Parts: sequence; C-alpha cells; structure tokens
Amino acid sequence: QVQLVESGGGLVQDGDSLRLSCTASGRTFSSYTLSWFRQAPGTARQFLAGIDWFGTTNYVDSVKGRFTMTKENTKNSLTLKMNRLKPEDTAVYYCAARGGALISRVASDYEYWGQGTQVTVSS
Repeated sequence: QVQLVESGGGLVQDGDSLRLSCTASGRTFSSYTLSWFRQAPGTARQFLAGIDWFGTTNYVDSVKGRFTMTKENTKNSLTLKMNRLKPEDTAVYYCAARGGALISRVASDYEYWGQGTQVTVSS
C-alpha cells in the first residue's frame, strides 16, 4: 500500500511556471512505477509523464520539452516542473503509482492515486 499526496497547484498566467510535488507514505517509491496524469472537466484522465524503476522517463508529446518529472527515492517524493504553461494545461493534476516495472499510459493500470491538485492557467 502507498498513499500519495499532491501539492503545488494554483492559479498562474499564460507562460508562467509551476512545480507540483507528490509525496508518498507506506511502501517506498523505489517499488513502484510513477506517473503524472491530468483531467480537465468533461474529459478522460490523460497521461503526461512517467518514470520507471530505473529512472527512465516518458512524456506525452504535448508536454515534452515543457514539463520535467523527477523522483527522489530517499525522500519518497516526485516532482513535476511545468514551464511555459498554457490555458489548455488547466486541469486537476494527479500522481499515480503502479507495481509494474514499466510505464503505462493507461490510467486503469495504476493502483494508487493522490487526491489531485488544481492547476489553472489564465490567458
């Protein structure tokens, strides 16, 4: 079991940056593959970025080059640094964990989820 808590969301302007954090309790991060998803109203939960057991990252094209995901196993923490934010990035952002070794872009493959943090980008 692992419990995830996100923080760092807020209201920013077009072009601004924001850093989201996800901290875990329970089993350590090193036992899980971890990802960030987001969900805008009326849409499905969307994969953004993932990091596997070996530290390899994978990003969806729409955020590649703007978002950077890092993991610190010793602190059981996960970070998503978001640069050059756009109004279409407005959503609730979630961190998620799964027991498999490989990153999955499918939300239903993840067993554990945080409560989400709202990011709003104004134009």
